[in-house]
Amino acid sequence: MRTLVIDCATEACSVAVLDGTALVGGECRRLGRGHAEALVPMIGALPHGGRAQRIAVALGPGSFTGVRVGLAAARALAFAWNAELTGYPTLALIAAMARAEVGPRPVTVATTGGHGEWFVERFAADGLSLAPLASLPPTEAAALADSDVVAGSQAEALVALRGTGTALPIWPDARAFAALPAFALRPDTAPLYGRAPDARLPAPAA
Repeated sequence: MRTLVIDCATEACSVAVLDGTALVGGECRRLGRGHAEALVPMIGALPHGGRAQRIAVALGPGSFTGVRVGLAAARALAFAWNAELTGYPTLALIAAMARAEVGPRPVTVATTGGHGEWFVERFAADGLSLAPLASLPPTEAAALADSDVVAGSQAEALVALRGTGTALPIWPDARAFAALPAFALRPDTAPLYGRAPDARLPAPAA
């Protein structure tokens, strides 16, 4: 099965096409902003315009805009191509990329959140999540991280704060999708924002 992978929930924006587990083509850019403008041209530049029987999209956590942009593109293409749609947690992919680098070891993933907090999740050596995703201040995140290996955009900061460990400054990359364990894929593509939205609807009038 050919799979189009879309990952733009974080500062990185990446796309890839895989035939089974073999990478056919892909690109990863560290944009910070501008995912909405960059994503569709990146997909269009893939072999056969990225067309695939299955579309896998990062569900977050990350920026609200990035998560929504990726999901909107994935859902639209899945509808247009009559393709299967599946999602995966962004931090699970980062953990899988870390294991591909250091072997089957427990990994704590720490990435940039909102309002100075970090998104943190701990994974076992086989990729299973050991605790729910959390959005925490840096000191609490460092206290939670109990594995030697820390991966993600805030890995170096967390290891420095904790004073020990191996930091892997990794951003999610759709081209590494084959390293993700199959149990991480989700038929439900509800976004994983990781925290409550900043804006709130006004209370109804009395």
